[in-house]
Amino acid sequence: MSSEDAVRSRFGRTADRIAARQDSHAEALAERVRTFVQPRGDERALDVGAGAGALALALAPLVREVVATDIVPELLEEARRRAPANMTVLEADATALPFPDDSFDLVGTLRTFHHIERPELVIAEIARVTRPGGTVVVVDQLAPNDPLEAIELDRFERTRDPSHTRLLPDADFDGFFDANRLDLRRREVVREPRDLEPYLDVAGCEGEARDQAQGLAPAGYTAEIGWYLCLKHAF
Repeated sequence: MSSEDAVRSRFGRTADRIAARQDSHAEALAERVRTFVQPRGDERALDVGAGAGALALALAPLVREVVATDIVPELLEEARRRAPANMTVLEADATALPFPDDSFDLVGTLRTFHHIERPELVIAEIARVTRPGGTVVVVDQLAPNDPLEAIELDRFERTRDPSHTRLLPDADFDGFFDANRLDLRRREVVREPRDLEPYLDVAGCEGEARDQAQGLAPAGYTAEIGWYLCLKHAF
């Protein structure tokens, strides 16, 4: 099964759970987006790999208009149910976005890279559709610095969620930004404690896979979430 098929299968089955979890964290996410991104208010924005629209919904009150894209129809339907008047929801592949170059003032993606086989293609597309001088926001869980620890964490995450590919270390994001003329202006790392049983529930992890995941879970699991804000070079 390809990574795209795994994403469609897993998130199609759990779209209602994803949306419910999103709703419970919406206020906190909206405040963090507001303070971290600090939009002007007149931007045309894009949320790539939007899922049920978490980032797009957080941006909508802060920008002129926002487009949310994903490849999972069930998640897009959840996003449409929540969309305000200035938010458009479209099915689109993050590795081949259906927009001309320099189409958006602000482009973001929230927790998508660890579900993608070739994340370098996604960051290249994000950079392509961002106008020169525009803003790029990337948020994703980071791999531990210890390579062996990272391997063990990916093993747990793949058991919990077959659509997981691998977590990327902070240095990989720096490389992606440099390769795509994105100037890193702000970086924050947020520690996110995870209660194991609800974390397994939201992924639809059941039966033998759940037993295996429980055995592989890190003790006192606390994820590190990297927040990056870049500006696209104007030349």
